Amino acid sequence: MVSLRGKMQSKVLLFALFGHRLTLTVHVLVAQLLLGYLPKDRALWEQELAKKRSQYEAFKDEFLPNTVGGSSTTGGSEGHSDGNAEHVEHGFLDRSEIAQDDHPLSLGKTSQWNQFAEHSEMIEQVDRDVKRTHPDIHFFCGDSSFAKSNQDSLRNILIIFAKLNAGIRYVQGMNEILAPLFFVFRNDPDYKNANFAEADSFFCFVELLSGLRDNFCQKLDNSVVGIRGTLSKLSQLLKKYDGELQHHLEITTEVNPQFYAFRWITLLLTQEFNFADIIHIWDTLLSDPDGPQETLLRICCAMLILVRKRLLAGDFSSNLKLLQSYPPTNIGHLLYVANKLQ
Repeated sequence: MVSLRGKMQSKVLLFALFGHRLTLTVHVLVAQLLLGYLPKDRALWEQELAKKRSQYEAFKDEFLPNTVGGSSTTGGSEGHSDGNAEHVEHGFLDRSEIAQDDHPLSLGKTSQWNQFAEHSEMIEQVDRDVKRTHPDIHFFCGDSSFAKSNQDSLRNILIIFAKLNAGIRYVQGMNEILAPLFFVFRNDPDYKNANFAEADSFFCFVELLSGLRDNFCQKLDNSVVGIRGTLSKLSQLLKKYDGELQHHLEITTEVNPQFYAFRWITLLLTQEFNFADIIHIWDTLLSDPDGPQETLLRICCAMLILVRKRLLAGDFSSNLKLLQSYPPTNIGHLLYVANKLQ
């Protein structure tokens, strides 16, 4: 029997090959099914959605009130004031009652002050990145209440993700990976689902990053499973299918994959193509039953092969410029070439 993902993979591949666009409703279902957010049994969809959406509201209640300051973890809550009352004189704690980890100058990782500073820095980074998300699209940018509401949703999701994933936290660029998911879910023609786009996007974002998290973990950068290991796989794939091009790029002109493909891979090509093409590419990425990484590498390899003539004629400067600002291309043809690299 053909698996559900196998069926979806064939269906999405047909769309990719012939260049048609899926409707938004199908986009939503494809993403939620392939990412494992919706169970295979359709009878369970409503129950599972209600459960996950309720869970997300609980996450918001737990994490978002404490993102600006005044958190109970920094002291100052009513629950802690009575316990210290006998040690307070004129509003100040006695020096002997201040634990080392509570000292404002403590550099310890468990220091509440240090944790608060790191958290504040993360919030500021999220805010900056959210405001820079697709500035050319009114859905994400502008003075309208709708755009601001969408920015708030992106911010909420990224902060909650960072709080729940202390080993990774927030990494710059995650907003770009979240944006296509949220855009599709928020524009679902079924307004009942569109109203829960934030919750649905959060869980699908978590599922998507679960297969890519090693690329974001700094401790694994130099390991086989880290980003440099992934870049090495791209180099090997290119060598397998076009050894001449691989040699010219990496040996002759010394344009190594980390100079251009680091962004391609970590941001799932969201910076290389227009938004409509990104969603089209993601239909194929999400259809890979083993996760998006292998398909992503094939697409990256196909991108190099499609501009091989220009690369073979170029030097370090021209090749680097070309690959860092990839030229417009026919996405259907790109995916066709990538599918041939099996």
